[in-house]
Amino acid sequence: MRICGIDPGLRNTGWGIIALEGNRLVWVADGVIRPDPSASDASRLGHIRAELAKTLALHDPDTAAIEEIFVSRNAASALKLGMARGAAMIALHDHGLHVEEISARRVKQNVTGSGRAQKDQVTAMVRRLLGIEPTNTDSADALAIAIAATNQDSLSVSAGGAAENGGNSAETGGASGLQAAIARALEKEQTR
Repeated sequence: MRICGIDPGLRNTGWGIIALEGNRLVWVADGVIRPDPSASDASRLGHIRAELAKTLALHDPDTAAIEEIFVSRNAASALKLGMARGAAMIALHDHGLHVEEISARRVKQNVTGSGRAQKDQVTAMVRRLLGIEPTNTDSADALAIAIAATNQDSLSVSAGGAAENGGNSAETGGASGLQAAIARALEKEQTR
């Protein structure tokens, strides 16, 4: 099963695709879509949709997850984020994908063990869990969203870093196999 994670933004839309191969989480690809900042909003949104459609056609994920919208103090920023989210969701829908919406807090909780983790902590855990260097922080966030989606869908990572059915859901707040994999990754890092 392939899972596409999307971290939407009008300036930078991060995307990341992971696979559950056998019983392991495996990195497939990641990147960022950067529309021309001098272009109109409509043109930028069209660019996000078109580039994401190409990515989906190339990597053919089975499901997708996108960061839930959050209310910002800056209404204009929230509106632009919502527009980018909408463009990405249309591309995902047009590819026939179910789209799971996950809050930023839930992503941080699932990937790092703390809902208040900083961006650099999320990126570090993505590196450890997937054994790769993400393209940038936007694609690292997208990969984290994809990883969190494995937990949302009642899939979890087993003691050997593998994914299996029947794990604790992120919604239960229980210790999941993903959390055990995070603990192992941290222990491994400390022994180096």
